[in-house]
Amino acid sequence: MNIAQKTVLITGANRGIGRALAQEALRRGAKRVYAGTRGELDIADERVVPVALDVTNDAQIRRAVGQVDSLDVLINNAGIAIYDDLSKPEVIEQHLAVNLFGSLNVTRAFLPLLKRSKGAIVNNVSTVALAALPVVPGYSISKAAALSMTQSLRALLSSHGVTVHAILTGPVDTDMNRGFDIPKASPEYAAAAIFDGLEKGDEEIFPDPMSQSIAEGWRNGVAKAMEHQVAVFVPETVAL
Repeated sequence: MNIAQKTVLITGANRGIGRALAQEALRRGAKRVYAGTRGELDIADERVVPVALDVTNDAQIRRAVGQVDSLDVLINNAGIAIYDDLSKPEVIEQHLAVNLFGSLNVTRAFLPLLKRSKGAIVNNVSTVALAALPVVPGYSISKAAALSMTQSLRALLSSHGVTVHAILTGPVDTDMNRGFDIPKASPEYAAAAIFDGLEKGDEEIFPDPMSQSIAEGWRNGVAKAMEHQVAVFVPETVAL
């Protein structure tokens, strides 16, 4: 998947990794970047089309579909992370609404365009999908669910020529990670690595030094082997 002359939609594009992804797509020669956002967007480039898109708002998702004529790459980047201790079920539900169902609903809405272009879906998951971070357990639960969704979509859409990729992000210097006093990659570094991984066809993309340190173990591990083994159990008809 070469990004040059492609059309890309990025959710959560107004800051952090999302904003860096939009700029990196432009740098690589994208024809059009649809920037899904709930706030102001400060990228001045005629190839960028701001799209009002709260991924938990069905009406906004439908309107966004109406603004996009063609699509090659969908990057589900929008997400939330709230400190919690599993004592408030509503906080877990809030994480799931954005980090799981938001990505799934946006994907389903844009799937006809992606099937037409035989494009790619890229879900910004997290390394916490592999091992929960106890200070954000609700976030960790939602990201583990998002990884499982990504694997399911990958199997279900393989016959349609749509590839599905998971970004297993480690510490990146964004607002979401401000409370962690640890080494962090810059959003620009992560964005470049994400597109590098997409262009190489990596099913899992490890876009920062911490996540890259576990990449080989994941790719050669039992969980990845099991995913390949069970991927054959795909229904004859897929309703997506």
